[in-house]
Amino acid sequence: MELRHQGGRYLSKLEPRQSVLAYDYAREVNTVGELDALATDPDEMRMQALLIRERLGPLAPGHLLLHPLPGAVYADSGNFERCIHLWKYALEMQQGHLEPLSPMTSSSFLSFAELFSYVLQDRSKGALAPPLAFPDLMGVLSRGVREVERALLHRKDPVADGGGAQFAKALAIILHLLFLLERVECTPEEEHQKRQAVYRLLKCNPRGRNGFTPLHMAADKETTAVGRYPVGKFPSLHVVHLLLECGADPDSRDYDNNTPLHVAARNNCPLIMRALTEAGAHMDATNAFKQTAYELLDGRLLAKATMQPFNYVTLQCLAARALDRHKVPYKGFIPEELEAFIELH
Repeated sequence: MELRHQGGRYLSKLEPRQSVLAYDYAREVNTVGELDALATDPDEMRMQALLIRERLGPLAPGHLLLHPLPGAVYADSGNFERCIHLWKYALEMQQGHLEPLSPMTSSSFLSFAELFSYVLQDRSKGALAPPLAFPDLMGVLSRGVREVERALLHRKDPVADGGGAQFAKALAIILHLLFLLERVECTPEEEHQKRQAVYRLLKCNPRGRNGFTPLHMAADKETTAVGRYPVGKFPSLHVVHLLLECGADPDSRDYDNNTPLHVAARNNCPLIMRALTEAGAHMDATNAFKQTAYELLDGRLLAKATMQPFNYVTLQCLAARALDRHKVPYKGFIPEELEAFIELH
């Protein structure tokens, strides 16, 4: 500041952009006197640091990294609204300047999910936490779906191109946000908005580890472990229902030919298995190891007794399995749609 005014000449700065909510509409100081007046206010000094770094441009050291730090300070002090505004602004800048699936962007999404979970848990315990608005979660969910779209546009198969861990993490965080959205009241219009975002996600046909679709992941307990702090709990019947209602394929396959039904069975979740079969999943579909979902259920648990496969198997399914078992040639002799049905079994 002193150098700017040295010799009686003022070295002018770039014209300030319009004030933003994330910085509480703060403006950068221009004189030593203005700076001295703010020196005893840590909050104002943090805003000045952010304003200066933004003026220096996105290539300034630590520019994009600095934003989450003061946001965390506000979260620790219980000022969640201010934290959310700062983190949203940081996320917008990260998606505008960084490549898709950047570790920094993924970290921002995870921070949002953990913060939202913390606020909702506080309110459920009767704490005086501020209400979490639907637009806050929905805005982050939409940006999460956008990140998946950007990644697939940038690289047709992020998993095969070496970005598998970050891509799977992005999908898991989106599922956790859907889990949290169940606990937030919304209008019919907002519910439609949420389902539109889910439809956009499914339309991309994204794949996580081992070729898992979002439906596979929603039925898998491994999806629960997404960060250091708990967010959602999986398998999640609610998220499975939501994905199915938005068009998820109940017979989709991973790289080992497991359907979501196989994953639900391996996790001993009869309620999710029932939801999948009611949506059209085939109980007798086999994976690459010729195992059906029923065969993967733990025989020691009640789940196996409550799921009787013959309640869900049709005559068509039995015929398809007979063709496969007796090695009857069928390719080229029947419609392709029927070939796919037989291969499913």
